[in-house]
Amino acid sequence: MRIAEVYKSIQGEGLLTGTASVFVRASGCNLRCWFCDTPHASWAPEGQDLSVDEIVAAIEEWDCRHVVLTGGEPMLFAELIPLCERLRRMRRHITIETAGTLFLPVTCNLISISPKLSGSTPDIEQHAHWARRHERSRLRVDIVRRLIARHVYQLKFVVDAPEELPEVEQFLGELGEIDPERVLLMPQGTTPAELDERATWLRPHCEERGYTYCPRKQIEWFGAARGT
Repeated sequence: MRIAEVYKSIQGEGLLTGTASVFVRASGCNLRCWFCDTPHASWAPEGQDLSVDEIVAAIEEWDCRHVVLTGGEPMLFAELIPLCERLRRMRRHITIETAGTLFLPVTCNLISISPKLSGSTPDIEQHAHWARRHERSRLRVDIVRRLIARHVYQLKFVVDAPEELPEVEQFLGELGEIDPERVLLMPQGTTPAELDERATWLRPHCEERGYTYCPRKQIEWFGAARGT
């Protein structure tokens, strides 16, 4: 499994915001969001191939119950299945962060699914291949249904503009019955100023719909820094 980094930090997004966690970042992604904040795991993937034993050893360097398996896209790697099983036997709390376009029969305590809206597609003139591939692959309602049927879940949408909000509603309508408190809308941005600007219209929308507003607290705490 190709790993870009393993580090300990504080979860800044989602229902477990504020929880000390070890992050295992898989390197490689089947999508190419133009605003990706981890290009070292997508646009320009880095890292080295590690065995499950080596990944577990890296996790054990920290005394931390919560483990976040993220990316890139961790569901690209079949090794995720035995890795999760090992972590389950170690009584770790496992969060898997995925775009929800790929399925593996993994074991976890929380599946954090981030479906990609149309505004995430890269510029077709600059990245023609990836723009077509991203647009073709970014939403898989069938796979998201399978994931939320198997796991405790959160649905986390990165929203860049108000025009994308109807897309969220359409996607949720196709999924069927969903707990609105497990729908998290997160502003796109890498600076406090960008996040605050989008919060002016995104937070009221969440309050109106009963969704959870999801600030990117790691930006507030650490800035847009790698390893946080």
